[in-house]
Amino acid sequence: MSVFKEFREFALKGNVVDLAVGVIIGAAFNGIVQSLVNDVVMPPIGWITGGLDFSDLAVTLPRSPLAPPDAELVTINYGKFITTLISFLIVAWVIFLLVKMINRMKRKEEAKPADAPEKPEDIKLLGEIRDLLKERK
Repeated sequence: MSVFKEFREFALKGNVVDLAVGVIIGAAFNGIVQSLVNDVVMPPIGWITGGLDFSDLAVTLPRSPLAPPDAELVTINYGKFITTLISFLIVAWVIFLLVKMINRMKRKEEAKPADAPEKPEDIKLLGEIRDLLKERK
């Protein structure tokens, strides 16, 4: 089997296509979450904290003795990390709710009683014979 044929079989399997769709939707969802965090969640948090903008929070490290005098100062941008952490928590919460909803729908589907399979013709005939014999007595 050629490598290209194996790859085509792999790429066209249902799971790979589902995964690709999930990745694309996830990338699009990332923009929505970023906007939600930056434009909806963080402004009230900044308002509560007195106008503090988390994305600007950083610790500036002292200039290294080995660095040239015109080198930029190094900063640890922990505010951007806090914003990213909040984004992650929102995404995790939304995914949790989606999985919970899907599991609830699956449980309802599983709880439905399955239709009894139709009896084979010979079993039906035997049942009719039994019923006729009971009526004769």
